[in-house]
Amino acid sequence: MERYLRENFDVKPKNSSEEALRRWRSAVSIVKNRRRRFRMVADLAKRAETERKRKKIQEKLRVALYVQTAALHFIDAGTAGKKEGKVDYKLSKEVKQAGFGIDPDKLASIVRSHDSKDLNSHGGVEGLAEKVSVSLGDGVVSSDISLRQKVFGCNKYAEKPPRTFWMFVSDALQDLTLVILMICAVVSIGVGIGTEGWPKGFYDGLGILLCIFLVVMVTAISDYKQSLQFMNLDKEKKKIMVQVTREGSRQKVPIYDLVVGDIVHLSVGDQVPADGVFVSGHSLSIDESSLSGETELVHSSPEKPFLLAGTKVQDGSGKMLVTSVGMRTEWGRLMITLSDGGEDETPLQVKLNGVATVIGKIGLAFGILTFMVLTTRFLVEKALQHELTDWSGHDALKLLDAFAIAVTIIVVAVPEGLPLAVTLSLAYAMKALMDQKALVRHLSACETMGSASCICTDKTGTLTTNHMVVNKIWICGEAKVVKRNAGGYALKSSLSESILGILLESIFQNTGSEVVKGKDGKTNILGTPTETALLEFGLLLGGDFKTHHRESNIVKVEPFNSERKKMSVLVAVSGGKFRAFCKGASEMILKICDKIVSENGETESISEEKRNTIASIIDGFACEALRTLCLAFKDIEDSANANNIPEDGYTLIAIVGIKDPVRPGVKEAVESCLAAGIKVRMVTGDNINTAKAIATECGILTEGGLAIEGPDFCSKSPEEMEKLIPKLQVMARSLPSDKHTLVKQLRGMFNEVVAVTGDGTNDAPALHEADIGLAMGIAGTEVAKENADVIIMDDNFTTIVNVAKWGRAVYINIQKFVQFQLTVNIVALMVNFISACISGSAPLTTVQLLWVNLIMDTLGALALATEPPHEGLMKRPPIGKNVEFITRTMWRNIIGQSIYQLIVLVLFQFNGKRLLKLSGLDATSTLNTFIFNTFVFCQVFNEINSRDMRKINVFRNILSSRAFIGIMISTITFQVIMVEILGPFADTVPLSWQLWSLSILIGALSLVVAVILKCIPVEEDEDAAPAKHPDGYHALPSGPDMA
Repeated sequence: MERYLRENFDVKPKNSSEEALRRWRSAVSIVKNRRRRFRMVADLAKRAETERKRKKIQEKLRVALYVQTAALHFIDAGTAGKKEGKVDYKLSKEVKQAGFGIDPDKLASIVRSHDSKDLNSHGGVEGLAEKVSVSLGDGVVSSDISLRQKVFGCNKYAEKPPRTFWMFVSDALQDLTLVILMICAVVSIGVGIGTEGWPKGFYDGLGILLCIFLVVMVTAISDYKQSLQFMNLDKEKKKIMVQVTREGSRQKVPIYDLVVGDIVHLSVGDQVPADGVFVSGHSLSIDESSLSGETELVHSSPEKPFLLAGTKVQDGSGKMLVTSVGMRTEWGRLMITLSDGGEDETPLQVKLNGVATVIGKIGLAFGILTFMVLTTRFLVEKALQHELTDWSGHDALKLLDAFAIAVTIIVVAVPEGLPLAVTLSLAYAMKALMDQKALVRHLSACETMGSASCICTDKTGTLTTNHMVVNKIWICGEAKVVKRNAGGYALKSSLSESILGILLESIFQNTGSEVVKGKDGKTNILGTPTETALLEFGLLLGGDFKTHHRESNIVKVEPFNSERKKMSVLVAVSGGKFRAFCKGASEMILKICDKIVSENGETESISEEKRNTIASIIDGFACEALRTLCLAFKDIEDSANANNIPEDGYTLIAIVGIKDPVRPGVKEAVESCLAAGIKVRMVTGDNINTAKAIATECGILTEGGLAIEGPDFCSKSPEEMEKLIPKLQVMARSLPSDKHTLVKQLRGMFNEVVAVTGDGTNDAPALHEADIGLAMGIAGTEVAKENADVIIMDDNFTTIVNVAKWGRAVYINIQKFVQFQLTVNIVALMVNFISACISGSAPLTTVQLLWVNLIMDTLGALALATEPPHEGLMKRPPIGKNVEFITRTMWRNIIGQSIYQLIVLVLFQFNGKRLLKLSGLDATSTLNTFIFNTFVFCQVFNEINSRDMRKINVFRNILSSRAFIGIMISTITFQVIMVEILGPFADTVPLSWQLWSLSILIGALSLVVAVILKCIPVEEDEDAAPAKHPDGYHALPSGPDMA
């Protein structure tokens, strides 16, 4: 079976080829309910149609923009020298009453068509702001928001309505076998009443209909609850917070609350949340490929002011005025035109579709064979009694019963619930992870995380708290400790006025963050943790953010990014002069400095000896686990270079040491990973000494482990990398390209399953390349989140370990469910087939088989596939690549339990009356009810057995699984009702307490059988990796290799 599954039902967790997706679809031949089975499977035809539509719309948009640009150039040339007149057009009554001076559609068309002429005719950006009644400095007034939403619309896109509960009922009724059984039930009612009278002839058919109703309702309720979970998760995925200025203060609002007139702040990695026009900014580069298909960056400026929703900020920062939202944006119009083709199915879903196909074929053969045997025996008996030409209603009922039993065997045998159990388990895991601060964006990631053998993690914010404070500063040749309770007075008094002035200027001028007053009057800093720490330090020294910004005019900004590792700003100062400020990675800033601020405030040259001293200061700070930054400036006398920020010749002001403490629980989480066979590697842009100090504190860097800088690593040959990587534990001063190279080598050279964290725009390639991309929810940009498979909402490494734990739980839970279901399949098929061949009747009726199908399918999945993870999962190695899904341990348990149940049931089927001392008219009915009852209790106790496939104690943590307990109680309760109350409908009779006790005892003996089976050693698979556990896990390394 495994070879067949690998050949036909093998797909990658990410970016699987269309050929592989089509191959497994064509291999699925037996499906009872195509609509339900493939509901969570990507529609390839719809996806291809969507892609064609997207390209067509992008092409139209490109052509429209080119034509518009050309037309505007032509018009400008024709009207050169002519005075522009004001554009006159009628405003709608609603817009006039609201007090706005421009119609929503007109406003939207200006940006959508990139019509600079029309924009200028309305007075430019300031004119538009006036017409939408907003101040470019203060933004929207909160009391106007509802009015703006009413006039200009909400920032929401039209979505198709969610599926209702009755749609899921309809899906469940599409099952072909259930439809056939319903027809059989109706015919049975008609023939039964005609032959046996009312109400006796009514019971059999009604029993089947009632059981079908129960199956359909339970299935629909389960599917509907799953859909609600996925819908809630989908809403979480779409939650984006946007920074806006409202009522003069900068604040964060959900993207859906954005209105026309809002002043939006944009920075690297942001998604442009609506259509708008550029207000101000520096080096703002926009990637419009998602909208127009063009890969060339668009540089926004007052000359090119148009910004479109759905595009990404690739570099720089800026502010925009929102002009249209929701369905009036080009992005909204694009989204409504396209229909989603669905998400790729996970490897487990595909594999279980294969298992269901194989078992379905066997079940179909057994169903047909059973019907042929029952029909042949019936015809032979009639022939022996010379009644072949004499047919009655009773004969018709017998043939109908034989056909219904055969169809029901197929219902039970085709495990339609197997692939859907994966979806159920993943939905449950995703909901639980959401509560634990991990948002799973792609289903397969939750599953793949169980196989992760390596985690490449960032340092800042993931291993550390991301609550940064300036702890030390080296200035004027002296290192000083910054004490918070001293109010900065001691440090401030030790610095001359000129040195303090230039230090505060470098802090407040060269920043991408902002100091604002909240509604409560408190001072808040909006920006990155590093910037926040510097600004807090500046405020502690008595600086004032607004005062410093008023005193000079910012001419040009080069924002920080992971490639440059520095931020620079050029400001105009008094006297027509200019000054450049630069801050960033200490080694890089030190290289571009040739002077230093001395103790008396004068500048002096940096000698080679002084440079070495400063380098040792940086190393000393780093060895104390401090993040080091250098602050520098350069005065520019030559106004000819006023538009260029210099690349060298700077004067060093200070070295700042920023403390970012390690998160509580990280060391334990790293130890947990090592115990689980997951190697943790730190990949950071920080100084190598800082990285080593933090890595040692976290337990990542161990004795004999290697720490290396990113550029050094990438300069190595493949052969050298092959030797280095097994020992590599820390990569410092790494660029995003270095991280991408490491991930690629780990996956290609060492065949590892790699999880990688990222937060920046440039981390997107590494997140995409990794088996599992983990984006940071707090520090992460929208571009990083869009390329990730999981978003870690609290940026905490412990949460990543929880994702790994749940990934393992999903895989194990599905194995448990498959083991349980295959056992029920085999026993139900064989009991009815053997009985049909020998006695000419089936002990389990249609109604009883439908009830068993419900127990093993929907209820079994709910009980076993939703069990929470336990700590033992993180004491075993990762799930290996290409291991057998149905392992030899599982086959041992399945075959052993099946043999036990078959022996017991067949024994009672043919010797039951003698063994149980049954006599009288209802002896056969009592025996059949006893067999049915015993069979159900065997499944109840085998469900408990399936909770652990290897360990004897199957009751461990059973009370923590409320779903399991609830389903056990529900199953037993309904079994009692079926036997004692619903006898006429279920073909049962009430049983004595002795027979009830014996049924439960025989079922409970399967627990003893399970203990015996688990003592039988299982021969290992020769093709598997060495020292592989019988459940598909690789043995943990021991000795020095453990690290």
